[in-house]
Amino acid sequence: MSKAELTLTRRSVVGGLTAAPFALAAKSAPSGVYDAAVVGAGVFGAWTAWKLAMSGMKIVLIDAYGPANSRASSGGESRVTRIAYGESEIYSRWAQTAMRDWRALSEEQEIPVFHRTGVLWFSSARDDYIDASLRTLKTLNVAAATMDQATLAGQYPQINFSGVSIGFLEKDSGALMARRGVQTLVRKSIDQGVDYIIGKAGAPVQLDGMVRIPLDGGRKLEAAKAVYACGPWLPKVFPDIIGRRIIPTRQEVFYFGTKAGDTRFSPPALPVWADFNDGDIFYGLPDLESRGFKIAHDAHGPAVDPDKLERQSSAKSLERVRDYMARRFPGLANAPLLESRVCQYENTSSGDFLIDRHPAMENVWLVGGGSGHGFKHGPSLGAYVATRVLDDTLTVDARFRLASKKSEPARAVH
Repeated sequence: MSKAELTLTRRSVVGGLTAAPFALAAKSAPSGVYDAAVVGAGVFGAWTAWKLAMSGMKIVLIDAYGPANSRASSGGESRVTRIAYGESEIYSRWAQTAMRDWRALSEEQEIPVFHRTGVLWFSSARDDYIDASLRTLKTLNVAAATMDQATLAGQYPQINFSGVSIGFLEKDSGALMARRGVQTLVRKSIDQGVDYIIGKAGAPVQLDGMVRIPLDGGRKLEAAKAVYACGPWLPKVFPDIIGRRIIPTRQEVFYFGTKAGDTRFSPPALPVWADFNDGDIFYGLPDLESRGFKIAHDAHGPAVDPDKLERQSSAKSLERVRDYMARRFPGLANAPLLESRVCQYENTSSGDFLIDRHPAMENVWLVGGGSGHGFKHGPSLGAYVATRVLDDTLTVDARFRLASKKSEPARAVH
C-alpha cells in the first residue's frame, strides 16, 4: 500500500467516526457466553468495557442507540476536563489520572480527542471552594496561576470582569471532544476483540450463577457478570431499585459565531472558562475546531425521559445566555446563534456517582449518576469498576453506594 493510500484509509476511518460506522461492526447475534457484559456505550460503559477487556476478559458491549448517540449523556461535541473540585479531592485525583488516559487516546489519533486550552475559573469573592481547590491543585502538583481582577482583565480583555475579584487558571486542563472520544474508544475496543451489539437491554435475570440479559427482538445473552452503565436509562431498567435516586434533567447548550478573523474567542486567546457568578454558574468553551463559542447555564432543568425528550432549545434559555454574554462577553452581544443542543444531566441527589452492586444480584453492577460532571472521569471510573468486577473482595467508597443516594436533590459536587 502506498503512503497516499495509507493516509486516505486512516482518514476515512477517523472521519467515519463522526458518522455511524458501528452498524457495520455490531454483531447481529450474541456470540457465546461472556465473562462480562457492559450495558451502555457512553463514556462510563465504554471505558469500563475497555479496562475489563485489557484484563483479558471476554467482553460484550451493548447499546440501544449507539456509542455517544444524540440521546446519550455522552453525546454532543465537547466536554470540560478540569481538576479543581473544592473539598472533593477524590474527584480531583480521578480527573488527573483520567486525563492521562484521554491524552494517550488523543495522541493516537490524527484528529485530537483532547484540546489543551487551560481552564479559567473566576468569582466575585474568594471562598472555601476556591481555597480548597487551590490547596488540592498544589497537593497534586497541578500547574495553576491565581489572578486578581487587574491581572485577569489584562490577560483576557475580551471578558468583562466587572464584579470579579479572583480567578485561577489550570494551565494543562482543557476540553474533550465527547462524541469523538467515546466512538474512538469503542472502535479501539472492537479492534481488541470486544463484541459490540446494538440492542435495547432489559433488566438482568439470575440463572445458575450467570446473568441473562434480555435484548429486544427476543434475543438473550449470558455473562458471568454484568455492568449496567446506561446513565439516564438506569431508572427505567431498574425502577424499583433506582426510582428517583437518579433523575435525568433537561439541559441546553448554545454555540455562537464570532466575526470573521476575530481570534479573541478561540484558543489560545481564550481558555475553557467557568464563572461562579454568585452561585448561578455559567461555563463555556472557546471556538474549538470552528464550531463556535459554546456556552451553558449550569442549572438543573426539569425532569425528562431520555427516549422521548424533544431536543429543541427554548427561547427562554437562549435569552438567558444572551443576557449573560452581553454582560460578560460584550464582543459577542450580537453574535449569531450557530446551533443549539438539548441534552440531559443524570443527577443523583448529591452529585456523587453511583457505583454499587445490585442489592439482590452480587454479579450485577449499577453504574451511573454522571450528574453533569462525569464525562472527564470516564477512564478512572472504568478502572475503579473493572477492578471490583475482577476482585469481589474490594469494597466501594461509601459516597458511591446505592444507600447514599436519596430521592431529594441536594447536590454537593460540582
